[in-house]
Formats: sequence, structure tokens, C-alpha cells
Amino acid sequence: MNNILVIAEAFQGKLRKTSLPAVTFAAQLAGKTGGEFSIALLGSGISGLAGELSSFGAKSVYIVDAPEFTNYLAGPWAKAVVTLADKIGATAIAGVADTFTRDLFPRVAARLNAGMVSEVTAIFGEGADVTFQRPMWAGNVLGTVKVQTPKSVFSVRGTDFEPPAAGATSPVQNVTLAYEDDGKAKYVKFEPTVSARPDLGEASVVISGGRGLKDKAGFGLLDEMADLLGAAIGATRAVVDAGICPNDLQVGQTGRVVAPQLYFAVGLSGAIQHVAGMKSSKVIVAINKDEEAPIFAVADYGLVGDVFKVIPELTEAIRKHKG
Repeated sequence: MNNILVIAEAFQGKLRKTSLPAVTFAAQLAGKTGGEFSIALLGSGISGLAGELSSFGAKSVYIVDAPEFTNYLAGPWAKAVVTLADKIGATAIAGVADTFTRDLFPRVAARLNAGMVSEVTAIFGEGADVTFQRPMWAGNVLGTVKVQTPKSVFSVRGTDFEPPAAGATSPVQNVTLAYEDDGKAKYVKFEPTVSARPDLGEASVVISGGRGLKDKAGFGLLDEMADLLGAAIGATRAVVDAGICPNDLQVGQTGRVVAPQLYFAVGLSGAIQHVAGMKSSKVIVAINKDEEAPIFAVADYGLVGDVFKVIPELTEAIRKHKG
């Protein structure tokens, strides 16, 4: 683990800030093992993003900028990451745990014959005795694991590592890698969910609704409150499965993991799968008519009441406060 390669992410020409906590993880791991870390970014038209990655004290920033890498496909990208890792002598690969790395990193680990630790939340020990903490059973158990293979791959809980602090300026190297299309998949199109609200992973306030809101009309009660607070809207898996909300709004073990400054849990029971995705939020406010709902066990503030009465009243109070 003496040479760590962080895979940052770009989307539609912009750097995903949510991928940066992996830099903090890599810096900590390098400090504990006496190594160093570098950062890589793959894509098309991304050379201008190098400056955003060059101020974190990495040994180098590698930019793979080519038209072939415009759209992500797991097979070719896994080959490219492995080729780059071999080229620079990286013994560990790291990135933030999200849909991108969940798809990419198992393939990278298989090609490197490397042990993989997913959803890392902490690092313990020093040198050869370093171990990693990760949640299991929807966060009900925290396991401590050790990698036994010469090479390793890590996906990191972005909510458990702070964004990286500024450090020494890193040299930027443009790298050319072959795009090896395995023919197993092809890019067809991308249909984004267009919203004026902030991204779930970057919002400082998130308002999530559950089955207690019943339907799309009920879920619409959250819109004005979210607009007043500049909040992102989230949902439970049950709501997404019912077709009330698109799946990119799902918060939980099989959705997005978020840790905003303020999290509203509205009309949701607090199943462990959902709690696993939001329990690191700084302040949690739960609103539910069932006073025994599990969500109150993790909430900092709880309000027992009918969400169809509470949310309009709360929205009106926020509107008056904002003048």
C-alpha cells in the first residue's frame, strides 16, 4: 500500500466534489504506511480540471483525456485503470463508494488479483499492521478487516472522511491509455433527472420522505419546504419502488449515502437499510405520527404528528422566518 492511486470522478465536464474524500483517505493511509498517493481522472475534455486536483499534496495528478473516454463503460475503464496502476507502480486503488466505484472497482480488483475492502469508514494501526473498519449488516455491525494480498482496492464512505485540505502543489501529467473495447456492452444514452435543486450528495439540507406521504401528491408537500431551505429531496426505497420518486433520489444502503448538516426524515419509519444511508447527518429531525417509529432512535429532534398537518405548518413558519 505504499503507492496509492485515487480515482476521482468527472461528470459532464465537472469534477464531482463528492469523490474527493477518497483523497483524504489516501493521504491518511499513505501516512500510516510510509507511502505516497497520486490522483487520476479519466474522461473527455477534462484537462481543465487538473487544477482542481493539484492542490492536495499528491505526488502526481494523472489526466487521461481522450474522446473514447467520454462515456463510462465498466469493462474498458477497468482495463484503463489497471493499465495506469501498473504503469505508475500503484499497489492500492481508492475511490469514494458510489454507483461509479461499485460498478468499476470489483472489476479492477479482479484484474489486479487484489483484495477489496468496500465502504471503509476508518483506518487503524500503522505499517504492515494497518486495518480497516467497514459497516456490515446495514451498519448494525462494524467489522475490522486486514488485506492479505500484495495489491488492494478500497471504496471509501465519503461521509466518514472530510474533504481534503490544501497541500503542496502536484505536478500534472497527461497520460495516453488505449481504450480496449471488450464488446460486452455499449453506451446507448443517458437520461438525466433535471432539477434545480442541489445534488443529494452535496446538499447541506436534505428532506426525505417515506410511505407516510402515501403518493405523488403527498410527496409534493415537500417541494415548497425544500425550495425555501435550498434543500435536496430524498426518498426511501419503498417510495422509489412504488414509482413515486425516481431511483436517483433513494437514500439508504442500496441508494445514496448522505451526511448533510440537516436531515429531515418525513413520514418514514427508519428501517435499518435507510438509516445506513443517513445516520452520519449532523442534525436529524424526524416527523412521524407513530411515536414508536425506529427513526426516533437516531433523531436529534422528533415531532410526533400527522405529516399532512405538520409539513404545511412548518413550511409556513419557515416562510415567515425568511420574511
